[in-house]
Amino acid sequence: MESVSYQRFPKIKIREMKDDYLKFELRETDASMANALRRVMIAEVPTIAIDLVEIEVNSSVLNDEFIAHRLGLIPLTSERAMGMRFSRDCDACDGDGQCEYCSVEFHLRAKCITDQTLDVTSKDLYSSDHAVTPVDFSDPSDDNDPFEHTETQRGIIIVKLRRGQELRLRAIARKGIGKDHAKWSPAATVTFMYEPEIHINEDLMETLTLEEKLSWIESSPTKVFDIDKVTQQVVVVDPEAYTYDDEVIKKAEAMGKRGLIDIRAKEDSFIFTVESTGAIKASQLVLNAIEILKQKLDAVRLSDDTVEADDQFGELGVHMRGG
Repeated sequence: MESVSYQRFPKIKIREMKDDYLKFELRETDASMANALRRVMIAEVPTIAIDLVEIEVNSSVLNDEFIAHRLGLIPLTSERAMGMRFSRDCDACDGDGQCEYCSVEFHLRAKCITDQTLDVTSKDLYSSDHAVTPVDFSDPSDDNDPFEHTETQRGIIIVKLRRGQELRLRAIARKGIGKDHAKWSPAATVTFMYEPEIHINEDLMETLTLEEKLSWIESSPTKVFDIDKVTQQVVVVDPEAYTYDDEVIKKAEAMGKRGLIDIRAKEDSFIFTVESTGAIKASQLVLNAIEILKQKLDAVRLSDDTVEADDQFGELGVHMRGG
């Protein structure tokens, strides 16, 4: 009897892509793989975030711990995070931050010398590595207007100082993953949904009056259906707006038209929406997640091979691996 192979070759189709947003289709796979990819994007893709803060002077209204927590949540550009070492695995330093392989050093010095409130923001953090800096959320289109000073152009506010108040500190940023702390998660939101497959029974639909059709369409909480102005027929305008609430199915049954609509989820097709914190681009976030997922699957396969080798060769298999 021939063995049946269940190997699949998932396909991705990009629908919309921006620096901090990505919408794509994942096809020819199942929910376990889709959810694994989602979880890896949220919790396993590494970024760089401030992990150690040494306060030299703080005469602001916020205590040291509060400021340290706010600093940790500032997203930092993390394109080089995949190539960095985790500080716990680095053998080139003692964890003091003076290491090019596992950490980046930041300094902040601010003092208010006027009667006007001084906003200390993420743009006041000076990095030892030009590739790792606080994420800039300013809109490039605003650069043409010299009088436009929005909140995003000033950076993320850390603290506000009044006359005579001062803040001086040193901070160490390290590589980490969202599983250890949310500040290392590169994803603001990652969601996926089954792609809906919607079929309207045209014969049953023709038995409804225009008022009944409109009433049935309005029963849907989202704009999935509409009336064609020319043919007066019900058409599907946005299948992805369907939220699997079954309201249109219940409405059809209440009208005595069971089977008017058939809605099924394609079990091998998913629509992903990814929003990045800005630490890395949304497209790079997906690519990094796929690479990490591949490494995990390789580790599982190697583990299975190891178990089989132990069963077959016993102590010889362990010795061959250097155990």
